Amino acid sequence: MYILNLSGVIFGLIGIIFTVFLTFKVLENSPGNEKMQKISGAIQSGAKAFLISEYKILYVIVIIIFLLLGIFNGWKMAFSFFLGSTLSVAAGFFGMSIATKTNTRTAQGAIESLNKGLKIAFNGGAVMGMTVASLGLFGLGLVYYLTNGDTISMSGYAMGASLVALFARVGGGIFTKAADVGADLVGKTEAGIPEDDPRNPAVIADNVGDNVGDVAGMGADLYESFVGSIFSASALGVLSYNENGAVFPFLVTSIGILSAIIGILIFNLNVKNKENVDPSKALHFGTYIANSLTLLGALFLSLIILKSIYPFIVIFFGMLVGMIIGNITEYYTAKSPIKHLAKSAESGAAPLLINGMAIGMESTAIPVILISIATIVSYYLMGLFGIALAGVGMLSTLGITLAIDAYGPIADNAGGIAQMAELKPYVRERTDQLDAVGNTTAAIGKGFAIGSAALTALALFASYTKVTNLSIIDLSKSQVFIGALIGGMLPFLFSSMAMKAVGDAAEIMVTEVRRQFKEIVGLMEGKADPDYKSCVAIATKGALRKMIMPSLLAVFMPIIMFFILGKESVAGMLVGTTVSGVMLAIFMANSGGAWDNAKKYIEEGNYGGKGSFAHKASVIGDTVGDPFKDTAGPAINILIKLMSIVSIVVIPILIKLFK
Repeated sequence: MYILNLSGVIFGLIGIIFTVFLTFKVLENSPGNEKMQKISGAIQSGAKAFLISEYKILYVIVIIIFLLLGIFNGWKMAFSFFLGSTLSVAAGFFGMSIATKTNTRTAQGAIESLNKGLKIAFNGGAVMGMTVASLGLFGLGLVYYLTNGDTISMSGYAMGASLVALFARVGGGIFTKAADVGADLVGKTEAGIPEDDPRNPAVIADNVGDNVGDVAGMGADLYESFVGSIFSASALGVLSYNENGAVFPFLVTSIGILSAIIGILIFNLNVKNKENVDPSKALHFGTYIANSLTLLGALFLSLIILKSIYPFIVIFFGMLVGMIIGNITEYYTAKSPIKHLAKSAESGAAPLLINGMAIGMESTAIPVILISIATIVSYYLMGLFGIALAGVGMLSTLGITLAIDAYGPIADNAGGIAQMAELKPYVRERTDQLDAVGNTTAAIGKGFAIGSAALTALALFASYTKVTNLSIIDLSKSQVFIGALIGGMLPFLFSSMAMKAVGDAAEIMVTEVRRQFKEIVGLMEGKADPDYKSCVAIATKGALRKMIMPSLLAVFMPIIMFFILGKESVAGMLVGTTVSGVMLAIFMANSGGAWDNAKKYIEEGNYGGKGSFAHKASVIGDTVGDPFKDTAGPAINILIKLMSIVSIVVIPILIKLFK
């Protein structure tokens, strides 16, 4: 049993060692010519400067919470919280640093062949995926081992991961979309210049945003999801199967780490040995290999450790539902609904916006039904522990699923570098092929994140009822019903704050880009350089100023609700937030993805192509969708879980202090 208790630490270290090896493999590739390296260097310095500024603000809050937890609940939990925060920061910073070094290498690889560009971009994303999965498993496994499976200490670790995730998602999302809106509205619509044109002052900020939002932000998001799913399953497993149940989720995710490594290696062999590889098929093939191996491992562990086939069934069901939700997401954001949406752009922006919102609303139906079925089946077979294990199943191969997600922004940046460095047109065509696959994989990643958020939130809710001794949540009680109403409202208030932040920062960005086009002589003719740094500074200032209030909403609302209406109202609030939050997150992510891909479909030459009336309408739709899919939508998943974890950690302390 001693070795089993150390499984998270051991396999986390194996993942870290593989990540170091993979990092060297990425960095040994050529970064391209001097101009490419200069552009990539500007993206790197802008991204690092933003993250360091963000972390300075974040750590003030982390240290305050660390001290409060230490004083009121013991230093063991406080140190677990600090470790969870710090490893999440480390995973995001390291993964993003390698991603910003991979972009120019991907562009250089695409000069040689599509296959080489694909391989480099994927391996750069795999560094992010393996860093997040390995550090998440290692850190939580270390806390489990050192505290002998103490649930309270593990909840502190999960809370630290969640707090960082929300700041990273909201702050990075505000930055990237403020820059994106400025670059698109003024550059494409008003000035009529191509995407990633070096004359556009916001183009470097836009590429920086891809990294701080879609790499570091997504990494912190899924780090939190991964840790939260393992913690909730372990906390509920000990109630059903004692120590074997507590360690079982660590063993499953340990197998997932090994399977992801094998999937990454097989992907590389597959790309190396074939001349013309379909990027989409190659990426999905590696994922299917990793999932299949994880399922075989889960079957073995279920029979040996828990002496039952049921754990394997719920893990398989969770993984299956996650994949189906991903495919549903892909359908609504990349298949036939997009063609219909693009056609509506011929009538203007209003029909496009209406139809895009309708697509997002419709897309909530099947995922919610699937999540409900997964919940019923899992609960029927194994109770609340089964629901938590289904969430673990969805995220068990995070090392490779996040690799495919992080691959997207790297390919996008590579295209930008190819454009700005004025490489031959065929290079941009190749990077666009890679980027098109990245848009789909990002949508699928969001589907996994939403599905796992719902299941993990339900498991965390069960943990809250255990630590607060609530056996029945009675909706007929006014305080519970009011809590549910307020909880249902919170995702909308949170989204409003996040989207207003994007709007305010984007307004300043648009003004600055217009000013430069007007005042810098020779800019439009390509005879003068724009002031890229001012746009990066605007996006940074806007994101840092506006990210604090939405993030603190999740921390303080459970506490406020407890003092006003008591612990039962907090339970009602968690239910309301989960129910409305899951559907709002799906709606926003899929509407935003649909508008984005409708624009790209038009840019491919359909319905008039670039510069047409339909294209200008689609740019407006994409601009509206940007904060939907990349700021508010994905951050709602974290809001749901952070509120649950704060409730688990803080409310029992308050009950003791004020009973």
